Amino acid sequence: MNRTQPQSARGGLLAGLAHGSVRAAVGAAARRGRRLVGLGAAVLLLGACESGPEAPKPASDSFPAPTPYALVLPPQFPVPPAPPADNPLTVEGVALGRHLFYEKALSVDNSKSCGSCHQQSKAFTDGLARAEGVRGGRHPRSAMPLQNLLWEPRLNWDGSGTSLEQQARAPIENAVELHQPLAVGVTRLQQLAKYPPLFGQAFGTSAITEERVLQALAQFERTLISSNSRFDQYRRGNPTLLSNDEVRGLQLFSIHPNGRLRGGNCGDCHGGELQTDHNFRNNGLAGPTTDLGLGSQTGRPTDNGKFRVPSLRNIALTAPYMHDGRLATLEDVLDHYNEHVQFNSPNLDPLLLNTTNDPRQQSANLELTAQEKTQIVAFLRTLTDSTFVNDARFAEPR
Repeated sequence: MNRTQPQSARGGLLAGLAHGSVRAAVGAAARRGRRLVGLGAAVLLLGACESGPEAPKPASDSFPAPTPYALVLPPQFPVPPAPPADNPLTVEGVALGRHLFYEKALSVDNSKSCGSCHQQSKAFTDGLARAEGVRGGRHPRSAMPLQNLLWEPRLNWDGSGTSLEQQARAPIENAVELHQPLAVGVTRLQQLAKYPPLFGQAFGTSAITEERVLQALAQFERTLISSNSRFDQYRRGNPTLLSNDEVRGLQLFSIHPNGRLRGGNCGDCHGGELQTDHNFRNNGLAGPTTDLGLGSQTGRPTDNGKFRVPSLRNIALTAPYMHDGRLATLEDVLDHYNEHVQFNSPNLDPLLLNTTNDPRQQSANLELTAQEKTQIVAFLRTLTDSTFVNDARFAEPR
């Protein structure tokens, strides 16, 4: 290379070098600047994560805590089991459960709700021998009344329900009842404008889940307490509310006959303030049956034909009677226990044996007189709680 280049060449070279240096310097500065900007953004982001406030929740999920529900318990009733710890009673939860109880979107064709088979005017039964589901489907059993469920350890005629939360799923998904998977029902509820805010008020979030549907239904059902019949008022100290025949009917109802004391042998299974012993018994109904009752749940042959002892509260409103609705009237029920018990029925309850008003103790039948049966029926009608069946808190929301 010629070390003695012309001046003009040297100037061009120097200019080029100078221009390149400037470009390099500018590029380096820009890169340093980008690094500083990036570092600054990272510092700002880190600072926001460490010290900034939590991002606000969507307005639709900003709900106050639900209000505890002050459930009034009848002083004469036994102390009930506490509700599940994960499903305490709240005002908002009970209100939501009431809406869901009467919600037809939980059925496959929008035609039925829980309230279709459990009508308040009939003590939450339906007046049918066998409950009717969607599309005219018939259940093999009658709809049980819904009252004082807070005290029931086992639910359904066969005891298949072990909690109100667990039991509530069965009629929704049963093919002869509402016939719809609960998951589908949840999707349909999400599309109804009223439910997200109702769930938000009850559970603190508008998200609708299967578990919350069942919890809300159970909350509402725990509030269905019946305790103000004429019989209750009589027990609370108003002796004028029952007639002489009704009082005599109460006495017969309560007594286990032994040949000296005449009685109807009713109180052995239907005693106490709740009018049930919460047990499962075979009461000697006529005819073969494929419905095994409790035996279908336990698998024990000795439980076949045993069904839950229902409460007799509001019994005059819940005809027809027995698990399959075979007895149309209270008079028919008295006739069954008096003269039609099938003593050869497998697993017949021992309380129905050796129970007679025959002074010689030779008859297998109860041997009540026609007047005594009429008096017992008269007493049973005093168990109707008009306050309960007209209570606006339990009615369909309008």
